[in-house]
Amino acid sequence: MNRRQSITLLLCLCSAIPLFLNFGTTAARKPNSTEWKLVWNDEFDGRDRTAVDSSKWTNDIGGSGWGNRELQYYTDRITNASQSEGLLVIKASKEHYTGRDKITREYTSARLTTRKSLNVTYGRFEARIKVPHGQGVWPAFWMLGQDIEKVGWPSCGEIDIMELIGKEPSNIYGTIHGPGYSGAKGISVPFSLKNNERFTDGFHVFALEWEPATLRFYCDGVLYQTLTPANLPRGTKWVYDRPYFLLLNLAIGGVWPGNPDATTTFPQFMYVDYVRVYQRATVHQSTE
Repeated sequence: MNRRQSITLLLCLCSAIPLFLNFGTTAARKPNSTEWKLVWNDEFDGRDRTAVDSSKWTNDIGGSGWGNRELQYYTDRITNASQSEGLLVIKASKEHYTGRDKITREYTSARLTTRKSLNVTYGRFEARIKVPHGQGVWPAFWMLGQDIEKVGWPSCGEIDIMELIGKEPSNIYGTIHGPGYSGAKGISVPFSLKNNERFTDGFHVFALEWEPATLRFYCDGVLYQTLTPANLPRGTKWVYDRPYFLLLNLAIGGVWPGNPDATTTFPQFMYVDYVRVYQRATVHQSTE
């Protein structure tokens, strides 16, 4: 039985995951091995219905709104993040939930980070993801500066490799936030699919190539944005010269996407096929 057949059978048997999961036709673009060397990855090949590898990922937990007035409570439950048939499945549910901090929310989801396992300066960061859509749904693959607890946000810097707000299923955004250009003033460029195709209809490969004074954003191998210090507002600082960690999450509501409405269905699912990190041979990897 091949991978597609086995997944179709699993989905027919398990109502926790939508029935018609389209793996799409987007093939992984393997970086030139003479330019990039794979230094870290997760293919999410653990046993079905198990948590992600704790040596690689840490769950952020809480329902504080996460600086964006988000509505979900992030948990560490397998219900909200688990491995299934070679995928990471992040599930956002509409449910009344009270966490250990006594905060109560009406939605749950998951946010995974490599903050305790992988912090790296420069490289190629790539993930193959199938995102959900719907008003108030907000999936993301992104990075934060390792020194966030010391200097705070946005001084630590933020690189959003991919964000999608659910009311725009044909658009994704690559964005940077730093001191003097954060929040609504973040430097951002969208990438849109042609012919009204939707990112939610299949898997796509989102990537960032980060080198000194350069950030290049890709979707399915297409370079759609390059940022350098020349793109920053006058008098602001380039903060992309220090270790960063990776994040994957599925938020519900918030200042940017707005809140769910009567058209939004639950549960919502974000599927991640893999996450891979490459570096050039001359660049040192930090795993502090």
